[in-house]
Amino acid sequence: MTAIGGVFVAASLPLQAFAQSATLNVVATTGMIADTATRVGGDLVHVKALMGPGVDPHAYRQTRTDILAMARADLVLWNGLYLEAQMEDFLADLGRKTPVRSVATAVPADNLVSHDDYADRFDPHVWMDPSLWKYAVAAVRDAMIEAAPDKAATFTTNADAYIAELTGLAAYTETSLESIPPDARVLITAHDAFNYFGRAYGFEVTGIQGISTESEAGVNRISELVDMIVTRRIGAVFVESSVSDRSIRALIEGAAAQGHTLKIGGELFSDAMGQPGTYEGTYVGMIDHNATTITNALGGNAPVRGLNGRLSAGS
Repeated sequence: MTAIGGVFVAASLPLQAFAQSATLNVVATTGMIADTATRVGGDLVHVKALMGPGVDPHAYRQTRTDILAMARADLVLWNGLYLEAQMEDFLADLGRKTPVRSVATAVPADNLVSHDDYADRFDPHVWMDPSLWKYAVAAVRDAMIEAAPDKAATFTTNADAYIAELTGLAAYTETSLESIPPDARVLITAHDAFNYFGRAYGFEVTGIQGISTESEAGVNRISELVDMIVTRRIGAVFVESSVSDRSIRALIEGAAAQGHTLKIGGELFSDAMGQPGTYEGTYVGMIDHNATTITNALGGNAPVRGLNGRLSAGS
């Protein structure tokens, strides 16, 4: 094994080349990785995601079904950087006999955000910046080419097209968010999943919990945030699809007790995407939804149906 960013990842075992007619059987931990693998692999791959909508990867533990699926896979893709904290040891062991690849560790170290609590770790939520997620796309492409070199041309073409789409997504996100008044560019969410977003688009980002949802938000933390919200007259906070809204509700109640009205600006996708089969259930749709929701909730101007006119009504 090798250590990258303080996280053990499986050593780069050589992947076996597959017959030209074979379909590559890929297992991905998160929906974001699974969607990326599907876009890169196209009809040459079969992709299974372990974690669906609303699932928190920080606390997720592999099931017996997951173990069987990964053991039978031709390739296992995971985020790394300690996102799948409860699966670390299992994935390290699995990597001794099954090809296992971390996609987030493909991001250059100087582009990573340091972890709040650990000096030797990094924030794993790199997908929140589409410009960084391009590195993950390239990592998926390279892993698939290593597994099926005869399909390299298709994987490369698909990856190039997807990266071009992410470039457009990043441009839309930047343009939309720039329409928010500068003093309103404050994003308060349940946990610190949006640091890469904040750095990319000039937002002050505050999570009630830390980078991992395993951390707890105490009474003092809630009280401090309520005082800040009331003092700065912040009007909206955001819930997350994969994290309990209990702490957000506590902020709203605390602000109300001080005579300040605080609303929920919308639900954001942080560690998981939307429902399968929906636009929000894709990586592009996930980021489009977040950018559009944040923009319109904080006084900016974005199309209600987002970049591609495909967001659900009222999303």
